[in-house]
Amino acid sequence: MTRLATRGQYLFSSAEAREAMGVSADAAKLALNRLAKQGLVASPGRGFYVIVPPEYRALGCLPAEQFIPELMKRQGYPYYTGLLSAAQFHGAAHHRPQEFQVMVAKARRPIVCGKVRVAFFVRKNLAAVPTQSFNTPRGTILASSPEATAFDLVGYQAQVGGLDQVATVLSELSEKISPEKLETIAGAAPLPWAQRLGYLLEQAGAADKTAALKSYVGTHARQVTPLLAAAAMAGTPRDETWKVAINVDVEAEF
Repeated sequence: MTRLATRGQYLFSSAEAREAMGVSADAAKLALNRLAKQGLVASPGRGFYVIVPPEYRALGCLPAEQFIPELMKRQGYPYYTGLLSAAQFHGAAHHRPQEFQVMVAKARRPIVCGKVRVAFFVRKNLAAVPTQSFNTPRGTILASSPEATAFDLVGYQAQVGGLDQVATVLSELSEKISPEKLETIAGAAPLPWAQRLGYLLEQAGAADKTAALKSYVGTHARQVTPLLAAAAMAGTPRDETWKVAINVDVEAEF
């Protein structure tokens, strides 16, 4: 492992470890198990290992953003960092998320590596979602653009802590949002997401970002959608601009 680390290769497969050590597959497996017990390596994926440097020994693994790109590449999974984890890259995570959130095209199990947790969420039209690259100590990682992150937060509100949390993050994320780009990517998300997003941006104090999205919703929306999909909307007040039934109170934490 020292040889790999000196080359700056902190991410490797069991086959690469075997080659670096110059031993048989069984001997390499025993050596890796021994190193894992010592906290020197960890395995966030089958046959995939990370070297754990001293500064991350308490974590028991590399941070997720340092190994997810290589793991996804090796396993052939298109991905992007999304939701609260993407918001954090854009400087808008109100609280550090307890899990690293990744959007994928097909369902897969979460990863637990030491104290690091990675949750995966299936996103339709994954390839149509605009992303940005961010630097990490081990390379670059893809994350949804500010506008795409805003849509996803609304679409996956239950997975990020509810609409209050969504509105809170939107109040910070809105500084990075381009009104025109919101409209451009709206077609990659269900129409109710656009309706709810417009309403929530206004509630989060970012009404100046909604003009283009308002035009999109006005052109395409024919039905009223509930603000909270899981709650009844009969008899609740309506926002006619966004065609949203206000069936839950939302309070952003500024």
